Amino acid sequence: MEESAAVKDTSQTSQTVSTATKEREELEEEESEPKTNVKCDPVDKPADVEHCEKNDNNTPVAGESEIKSVPSATKENGTSDMNLCGNKDKQSEKISEETNMKKQYQAQTETLLGRLHLQDKHQQKFSPADFLQIGPPVKQDHVTCEKDLAHTFLHRLMMLDYRARYIPVRQDSSEVSHSNPVPEVDSSETDDSDLEAFFSTTVDSDQSKQSDVHPMDVQMAVFHCSDSFFKQYMITKLSQCQYAVPLLVPDPVTMDIECPLWTFRQIRKTWKITQTKDNSNTVTMKSMPICNAETPMVSFFRLGSLSQSKSQLMNTLINDRHNTFFHRNCRGSTKSRHLMDGVAEIAWYCPAGKPSDAFTDCIAFCNIHGDALLNEKQRDILTEKSSVNVVLVPTLEKGDKSSAVISGLFKSQKPLICLIVDGNLDTVETKKGKYRMGLKDRSQSDVSEELKGIIRNILSGPHASFQLETMAEVSGIRVDENDHLCQKGKSAAEGIVKLLQGMDGLEIKDTFLKCQGQLWSKWCGTNKELYRLTGHIEKEKSEKEQQLKRIREDQCKASCSELMKLFIESLSSLKSTDREYFLKWTQILMDALCTDDLSSILQSYDDKWSEVLSLKKKHDKSDQLKMKRNELEEISTKLQSASFGLEHIFREMGQIYEAHKSLKKQPTSGQTDWSKYPELAAELMISGHPMELMDGDAGHVPLTWISSLLDEVIKKLGNKRVFVLSVLGVQSSGKSTMLNAMFGLQFAVSAGRCTKGAFMQLVRVSEEIKKDFQFDYVLVVDTEGLRALELAGNTTLHHDNELATFVVGLGNMTLINIFGENPADMQDVLQIVVQAVMRMKKIKLSPSCVFVHQNVTDISAKEMNMDGKRRLQDKLDQMAQLAAKEEGCDAECFSDIIAFDVQKDVKYFAQLWEGSPPMAPPNPGYSESIQELKTFILSKASQSEGITLKQFKSKIHDLWNALLNENFVFSFKNTHEIAVYRNLEVQYGNWTWTLRGKMLTIENQLYNRIENRNLDKIEHSHLSKEMSKTYEEIQNAMTTYFDNDRDKEMLVQWRGTFESKIKEFHDEQVRGVQRKLDEVIQQKKACKKLDDKKTEFEDKLLQKSKELAHQLKDKVNDEEELRKQFNSVWRGWVSELTAGTTSIKDINYEADQSEILHELGFEWALIDESRSSGNYKKISGVGDYSHYVASRKLWDKVTSFLKGSDEQQQIRSLIDDFEQQSLDAIKSKPVATKGYSPAYLAEVANKVKEKVTEFESKRKYTLKKEFTVDLVLYVFHRAQSWLTESHKKFKMNNDALVYLESKKEQYYNIFKSVCKGSSSAVVLGELICEKLKSSTVEAVCNKTASGIADEMRCNVPAFNGNRLNLEKHALKSLAEEEKFDGFITYIQHPRKQVEAYIKEEVEKYISSKQRDKAQNILKKNVEDIKTSVSQALFEATVKIETEKGDIDKWVKEFSSLLHSKLIFTISAQNFRDINEFDFLKEEIEKGLECIMEEMSSLSLDKMKEFKDQPDQILIDQLCDCCWVKCPFCAAVCTNTLADHSPGDHSVPFHRSAAVNGFHYKDRVELSVDFCTTKVASDRKFYPCQDSEKLIPYKEYRTAGPRFADWRITPDESKVKFWTWFVCRFQKELEKHYKLKFEGLGEIPKEWKKHTKEDAIKSLDEMFK
Repeated sequence: MEESAAVKDTSQTSQTVSTATKEREELEEEESEPKTNVKCDPVDKPADVEHCEKNDNNTPVAGESEIKSVPSATKENGTSDMNLCGNKDKQSEKISEETNMKKQYQAQTETLLGRLHLQDKHQQKFSPADFLQIGPPVKQDHVTCEKDLAHTFLHRLMMLDYRARYIPVRQDSSEVSHSNPVPEVDSSETDDSDLEAFFSTTVDSDQSKQSDVHPMDVQMAVFHCSDSFFKQYMITKLSQCQYAVPLLVPDPVTMDIECPLWTFRQIRKTWKITQTKDNSNTVTMKSMPICNAETPMVSFFRLGSLSQSKSQLMNTLINDRHNTFFHRNCRGSTKSRHLMDGVAEIAWYCPAGKPSDAFTDCIAFCNIHGDALLNEKQRDILTEKSSVNVVLVPTLEKGDKSSAVISGLFKSQKPLICLIVDGNLDTVETKKGKYRMGLKDRSQSDVSEELKGIIRNILSGPHASFQLETMAEVSGIRVDENDHLCQKGKSAAEGIVKLLQGMDGLEIKDTFLKCQGQLWSKWCGTNKELYRLTGHIEKEKSEKEQQLKRIREDQCKASCSELMKLFIESLSSLKSTDREYFLKWTQILMDALCTDDLSSILQSYDDKWSEVLSLKKKHDKSDQLKMKRNELEEISTKLQSASFGLEHIFREMGQIYEAHKSLKKQPTSGQTDWSKYPELAAELMISGHPMELMDGDAGHVPLTWISSLLDEVIKKLGNKRVFVLSVLGVQSSGKSTMLNAMFGLQFAVSAGRCTKGAFMQLVRVSEEIKKDFQFDYVLVVDTEGLRALELAGNTTLHHDNELATFVVGLGNMTLINIFGENPADMQDVLQIVVQAVMRMKKIKLSPSCVFVHQNVTDISAKEMNMDGKRRLQDKLDQMAQLAAKEEGCDAECFSDIIAFDVQKDVKYFAQLWEGSPPMAPPNPGYSESIQELKTFILSKASQSEGITLKQFKSKIHDLWNALLNENFVFSFKNTHEIAVYRNLEVQYGNWTWTLRGKMLTIENQLYNRIENRNLDKIEHSHLSKEMSKTYEEIQNAMTTYFDNDRDKEMLVQWRGTFESKIKEFHDEQVRGVQRKLDEVIQQKKACKKLDDKKTEFEDKLLQKSKELAHQLKDKVNDEEELRKQFNSVWRGWVSELTAGTTSIKDINYEADQSEILHELGFEWALIDESRSSGNYKKISGVGDYSHYVASRKLWDKVTSFLKGSDEQQQIRSLIDDFEQQSLDAIKSKPVATKGYSPAYLAEVANKVKEKVTEFESKRKYTLKKEFTVDLVLYVFHRAQSWLTESHKKFKMNNDALVYLESKKEQYYNIFKSVCKGSSSAVVLGELICEKLKSSTVEAVCNKTASGIADEMRCNVPAFNGNRLNLEKHALKSLAEEEKFDGFITYIQHPRKQVEAYIKEEVEKYISSKQRDKAQNILKKNVEDIKTSVSQALFEATVKIETEKGDIDKWVKEFSSLLHSKLIFTISAQNFRDINEFDFLKEEIEKGLECIMEEMSSLSLDKMKEFKDQPDQILIDQLCDCCWVKCPFCAAVCTNTLADHSPGDHSVPFHRSAAVNGFHYKDRVELSVDFCTTKVASDRKFYPCQDSEKLIPYKEYRTAGPRFADWRITPDESKVKFWTWFVCRFQKELEKHYKLKFEGLGEIPKEWKKHTKEDAIKSLDEMFK
């Protein structure tokens, strides 16, 4: 039984069942055809037209054509309905029904959105930001639940997977079932009834179950739930998948028809037109935005219900292998459809310029879904716009409903093709342009071929053209571009593009973007020349810098173009959405401007490329191939010049910013504020816009612009961690396509060309997977690609190497994209990549690489893959060996230079297109490969911490600055690594300072015990035990720092070194304190004889004083008489007590020196002359030692090459070395314990003479006697203060007369007290207080010294950092004082000057700057001592009274309580009568109050008399570092560790060699060149005096050991400190070195502009 009509999908509109029945009845009356009543679920709508037009037997299903579409329900089908109604009641009823239909339709829409979990998205639309993020991976074959259907569809679409429409849905009881179970009929009675049931077609099925959501409903639901930008993105992706896209869309809420013109704006089509002329075919290529394309349009629609699928027929015309239009037989199609009816879709056929093309030109095909009778508005629009109308009808009979429509089309001027589905008529052209064709009993392929022929025939003649933009002029529909925000953005963009009318890309750039182009290219070229200097390099460098400045000035003058002014104003003033429209419109309109030019250039390029390939295949090596290649290069250059896009405007912004910032210009009236440009760009970058990192045209990185841009990003986002993913590969190998598909990116590419330069884009890690990663964003770097082999030359190769090194260095991971299977192409790419990776290894960067092998013919065959991987591994190993040879490394295979697993780190990709472009859809295998790669990348990334944005910024600087030099590895300076190391140095300083402080406290305690005779041996184990707690705390702090610091991965390389250094420091501190205390013990032992007598002396003096006092008691009341009486007996007492002891003589230093020199053979006259002149005191700071040279032997020929004053340096080194050796030798003598001996000086003098003789034997000159005499006197002079002080200490400890004289005042006070009648307790109290006073002063001063040192170490900026920080402040101090002698001391003896600076700063701190703070430290220490003494008094008194002890026990107890805090010893022999200990305690406390009051106002200068000095404590801490000087300019290595091997010596900036007296050999011309400039130049030098071989500065490390350990990186930065110094002290330097700043040593004029303020400021900038 065959039914005559098909069920129409109620989901088109909001029809209710009753409305559907009513509509059907009206149609039945007209058509007089039997109808079948159909039960419809409000949500389970009948399928889309093409699917549910037929039942399983391909016969029409009832009810299809009778149901009217709601979009046209508000419009009557002519006047017949009104005529039939004939009254207002009928009309009112009609309106009411339509209102109900709308409500029902809206309810059904809401239900659908609910099923897809999109109900919220209808208000809060999808935006690009929702998908421009890294989310969880989407499994390709995963069965999705209904609520995830929309998101899965979108994620797959993003990856260009055209199977996004066909997503299987998981069957769930609470969700939609996959398919309804087959109903069973209960018929168990008889066989006849079974047979009857078998033939029956009225079996009831369960209509309550929902069927799956129709695939096109998913697409349209997402479309309606997206904002305009995401709609555009989605439609662009659908077009890339070769799917038809919506042209006319009924609004599901208002039922209005909308043309989403905006969504087409990013679709670009390329095709080749074939034209036949004179029996030859001409192929012309066209590439343009599809909105601008004028093409024929063929519109298809059906009238009524059909047994054949219209959409399927259309697909055979466009691409019979791909379902461009969705139809009933497509996978996933269901019997329910809601949002597609009334939608008109459009697709384009683009010919490839081949004989097999179906059509010779681009043609638009348009398709109305549903019955065109019911979608009248859409039908009218398309018939009006189309070039050819194709109508499908069941039959062609007069009087049916479709006849009126066909009649109208027939009468129209437009060609008409009428396809009669149920007719078997032959094809007939009944009238010019009017065709009729029957389809019955004909194969679809026959119909398709014949239809193609008819269309070709029609279009070969005159025909109307269609342009998408004209849809904006159609009345009665809404066009999305008429939205207020869109129009606002468009208006702003049109204002800009209006300026550009009639210009090509090159003209636009020359007229409006003058800062780039020639000016920028010239600047880049000149900047690179700074690294290739020859001749007078500092002068040349200065001139180049002036040229750069002039170019910047020219850029500033050219930066006021109207285009940039308008663009910046719009960018600044528009809100985010308006701004997004503005940027999109600007790019769209600019692309439209350049389309024609680009198409013709691309055509020329294509033709020329074919010619080059043809000649190559023939192995043609003639000049013709070379000529063709040159022509191809010219076309390529023209192509780049002709293109123009937003990236050029952003590039101009960058150049305007760089020019103004470098000149520090302020914006003038009429100019935009350039300082705001980075902020504007940062906002765009954060919102997902790619930003140019490397200018592809100039081949340069605008560092200033990029730094400021990233600074603004950091301000807005914080210093987020990012995982940098960079991509490298051959041009046009699909890198950008891969990234866009993987992450949903849209890299900035102008119309018709590949990515030029390098672009960076931020992609956020979504919240749902952020917990699995240690970073917040993936920062993708897309590159222009390596050059094609045919264009390769030396320049290109250098550029490719630069690019590869740059992006491999930047990336935490680099995707190396290999296209095709050509071994030659692969080898070129691999060689460049391997060399880049080799360089990374040498500079200690560890990127990872993943090889992506695209366009592989068969990726499924495992054996093929294994063989491919083996070949790739072989190639990589081969390239690694070549690269190792070139870079001077050892590597046998690729895995020697990078962690690489060929099994895991090589990914094979299918071809991008499934067939031949331009009509081929993307290959599903490609999107699967994309997903697998993305999962692999994220898996690897999850193990990485990434880097911070600040680190990324510094890495850009480091890599690019190194690339500007010829030797990348030699020039690379890892700024971030340096900063991390400097922070580690600061921490190391803090750790060592804590250990030093603790050790100092232990030392003072033990020193007191030794002086108190409570300790006579120091055990190493005891010291270690005392230090153990602090040392353990430091070890824990180190572990925490190395384990938890955000840069722990970088810190790990130094962990072992610093842990061992801390252990060494701890052990050395313990050994040093043990050594010092052992010396104190030895001194105590040496003085034991006198010490034993001291008690005896003191007892006798006390006894004699008391006896005298008792004799004179009450007889003498006058103070003067008391003093006279005491003095009269004092000398006698002393003579009596010292009888038999010898007084120790003072040193006669000058006489000893002269005698020793005379004994060495030097004349008295020479000795006296040297001594009287005093010149020997300055011998170490002399600039020119030529006056000491007696004769010259053989000298090299005069040469213009620079040769440093090597002989001067070596003489100075001899002086410095022997000064240190002599001081060490003298200080090792036991002067403090055994006294001074002239033999110590004689030993040193003999050594000096021997060293000078040895030095002369290795030189080509001899030194005068005056040199040896001056050197000996200088060493004696340097040792004098130490010898004098040590001998004084010896005398004090060993001369009884001196000791007794020091006690005179003390015993006079006792004598006076007894005379006044004081009791023994009072006298003892006074005696104790007198002793406490002297020991308290010493203890307080030592503690205050330590406290002040600690306070300054923590709070004085010069002392609270690392060695480098100290250097900066020392130099600042020199500049502020402007004393030449101080500079010379610093240059020649940096440590001496720094120590002097520390002493000066401590003196300032104590005397003026922070005197109050220092005084408070002293007062606190006084209080601490007072508390300790008071506590000891209390505890001793309580204990002795409890134990009923005597005065001896009290004194012993009291002393023991203070033994580690104060030096305190006293005898109670003459006070045995004391038994009132409380009274004694009170007397001592009274005296203590006076002492403490006096102590509180103690002068801080008193510290100088004791053991610990704050300046010396700081010197010991801060100057225990590296002091090795640069072999060229004598700049001092700034490493905090004294021995930091195997690390190189380095300094943040070097200086002019003139500072150190470097000059040209045998000439008086000083060398003004900086080391950092020299090592970037082509100059050479002699490494030493006797060298005959010249060494290039670029290879300075090969010049010998003192050069090999220095790292001097080329640096074009302007270090104004030393240029200012040279200019400020020009005359003094000339006089000091007896050389001139002239000729090759002339000071560049630019240097003379540098002020002292500039100099000091440059220190802050360089030591950041």
